[in-house]
Amino acid sequence: MAKKKPVSQKEPRVTLKTIAQHLGLTSGTVSAALNNSAAARSIPEHTKERIIAAARELNYRPNYFARSLRLQRTYTIGVIAEEIGDPYGAMVISGVEEYLRRHNYFFLTVIHRHDQRVLQAYSQMLLTRGVEGFITTDMSITHDLGRPTVAVAGHERMKGVTNIVLDEKAAARYALSHLQQLGHEEIAFMIGDPFSSDSAARWAAIRATADELGIRIQPELTVQIAGGDPTPHLGYPFAKELLAHKRPFTALFAYNDISAIGAMWAFREAGLRVPEDISVVGFDDIPLAAFSNPGLTTVRQPMQRMGQIAAKTVIDQIEGKAEHVPEIVIEPEFIVRASTAPLVRQHFDRNGSRTNPSAQRESQANHGRSR
Repeated sequence: MAKKKPVSQKEPRVTLKTIAQHLGLTSGTVSAALNNSAAARSIPEHTKERIIAAARELNYRPNYFARSLRLQRTYTIGVIAEEIGDPYGAMVISGVEEYLRRHNYFFLTVIHRHDQRVLQAYSQMLLTRGVEGFITTDMSITHDLGRPTVAVAGHERMKGVTNIVLDEKAAARYALSHLQQLGHEEIAFMIGDPFSSDSAARWAAIRATADELGIRIQPELTVQIAGGDPTPHLGYPFAKELLAHKRPFTALFAYNDISAIGAMWAFREAGLRVPEDISVVGFDDIPLAAFSNPGLTTVRQPMQRMGQIAAKTVIDQIEGKAEHVPEIVIEPEFIVRASTAPLVRQHFDRNGSRTNPSAQRESQANHGRSR
């Protein structure tokens, strides 16, 4: 006779009521503390800590579906990013995810690829799925999305939209002052793709700052990158284009780190050394910047922090904790690594190629000794 299999006994589900009974508190107090709602402000800090500790001890798992039905809310944010794999957007979304997770919000992500029609279609699709707000990266919003919206690197003023922007003027001054102090006067520039929301603002700040510092921007030493390649190949062909102009330069200020790293590969292929022959400055301070060869001097955008600020801003507006502000300006930092160095005065031949005076003198000395 076959033995009956024992019936599996499931552990009873831990609810807010379970925690409340365990601590001798009301379910409302426990709910307010765990959801960090407005009512939690009146709960003593030591009581909040007891509630959180008990929830961990009892392995409490919140029922988000039940909570959404009860409160008529979805606790979901729509994140509209430029593309998957973009280093800038990935860092921003990392900050968004970290903040939303801590505050028990979900997010749904779609990709806009700088297409306003796609943005409009996807925003409507996300609205039908109940999102309570939007966060966009590298896209200026040109129409009302119908929910509280935060645009990271947005520059168009729009009702209901908070733009989080970097102080581009300060960033340009950091980079250009650094190169000027190292003795560089012939500086080449890579301008961002027109589709990038930061491109126009950054280039305007660079031009204004160069004028203030007495740095001449030469058309022959200026090139505009194009395309959305998220790899260093973004800057590689445009660095080769700069070299093809046969106009000598001793430094490059690139639109972003990815294009700067690609430019260094192009320079190296042309027999030029970084920073001995050409100093290179990037922008963003993506993780790869510190591990490029050489390490990249760059303007740092606190991208994860910008994502966290975006998430906090949109939640505060959804929950009525803060009034709408049109713009939040973030201060950059400047990170000096091995890709920039003091200018070594060099000679150029008729074709615009460099000749190193110290190398020439050493060659002449060796020739004299051999005679």
